[in-house]
Amino acid sequence: MTTLADPVPGGRPGDVERATALGGELSGRGVHGVVLSYVDTAGVCRVKTIPTAKLASAAAWGVGMSPVFDTFLANDSIVATDVLGSPDGDLRLYPDLDQLVALAGQPGWAWAPVDRITQEGERHPGCSRTALRRIVAEAAERHGLSFRAGIEIEWSVGQGAVEGGEFVPAATGPAYSATRQVELSAYTADLLAALAAQGVEVEQLHPEYAAGQFEISVGALDPVAAADRSVLVRQTIRAVAGRHGYAVSFAPAVLAQGVGNGGHIHLSAWREGVNLHSGGAGRYGMTAEAESFAAGILRRLPALTAVTAPSPASYLRLKPSQWAGVFTAWGRETREAAVRIVTGTAGLREQAANLEVKPVDLAANPYLALTCVIAAGLDGLSSNTPLPEEITGDPARLDPADTAARGVRRLPASLPEAVEEFRKDERLRAALGPVLADAVIAVRQGESEAVEGLDDERVAAAYRWKY
Repeated sequence: MTTLADPVPGGRPGDVERATALGGELSGRGVHGVVLSYVDTAGVCRVKTIPTAKLASAAAWGVGMSPVFDTFLANDSIVATDVLGSPDGDLRLYPDLDQLVALAGQPGWAWAPVDRITQEGERHPGCSRTALRRIVAEAAERHGLSFRAGIEIEWSVGQGAVEGGEFVPAATGPAYSATRQVELSAYTADLLAALAAQGVEVEQLHPEYAAGQFEISVGALDPVAAADRSVLVRQTIRAVAGRHGYAVSFAPAVLAQGVGNGGHIHLSAWREGVNLHSGGAGRYGMTAEAESFAAGILRRLPALTAVTAPSPASYLRLKPSQWAGVFTAWGRETREAAVRIVTGTAGLREQAANLEVKPVDLAANPYLALTCVIAAGLDGLSSNTPLPEEITGDPARLDPADTAARGVRRLPASLPEAVEEFRKDERLRAALGPVLADAVIAVRQGESEAVEGLDDERVAAAYRWKY
């Protein structure tokens, strides 16, 4: 389990001693440095690194980093809110020792996610990992709930060092084909070995639909650990690819046309060891609470897209009839539905049943995305929101009058539209708090302005190698 207690100056009880022991163990294994990792509001993973010998000091007193990164854009320019974006101030990065791991994909390095606190020892209101820890704790205290979550990772493998930053697929085989698997067999085998050495449970690794595209699914964890793992797995995918001479992109749209890279969220709610998405009297075995939880997410999807699809390039991916889930619809195993109910196969349903949120990509900060998805679900559960009629097939092919009568809406078709929906959603903004919610709005507005006047090809190129 992830440490849910906030860091404190001087270290929590036992942290310094534990960090000292871990540092010695890592040094004995030839690990020279530790990557301290967090994800900013724009979805870019930012880091500081320390020598392994400084791990105990970092556990006690943190490592300094400016709060200005909360309003960085993907192109490294800076926007501002009334609180964030100035050159003033400092924060302390505290590694979560429970998630510290030696990186098999980067020999000589270890990795740990961080929580950020102020120099006065208070929670930093812009820390997305802290926001997720808080809502997980709130769900446990108010509702007796815990969660299991997983984030799918799709990425495009390109030939390295291509002139002009173009994307040239490193594999040419058809979608899902054995040909493509063979073409990148050495790379993917090394990737599996690295992840196994890092303790990452891999469920599947396979070629996907788009050119040079692959997907990996990993085991479900508590939400904070699931977000941590998403960041770690991407770090490993990139590192192993580099050793094979490949370049990888997790961007929502590597090219302007075609299917993009998704980062679908799988989530299940549990109480006292029982999965609320199985064994109930509702549709497909859902309990009444599970139905309301799904309904809460469905109702807030237009606003959620500002967090789950946060890049201008996200809207090159979010197109009808491409399995991206661009309508406020749900269905069992319906891959065009934005909320897909996964029952699992007979015999495993008590463990496997969950819901999948599809309009999510890997430009999203996973901590922000899970915080807001859980907040939406909890709101639905608290208000007993009814789950509407199921949609089967492709909603884009239904009669518009019929979809309107069923309350099915097209999700925002652009980032500015999503931001306006987020502005109106008091529940999601409250889940993040005013500082972080304002940062989301400012960063999304900045990203929109950065690509104003660009055609789709240039938008795709602008974000191709940012994530």
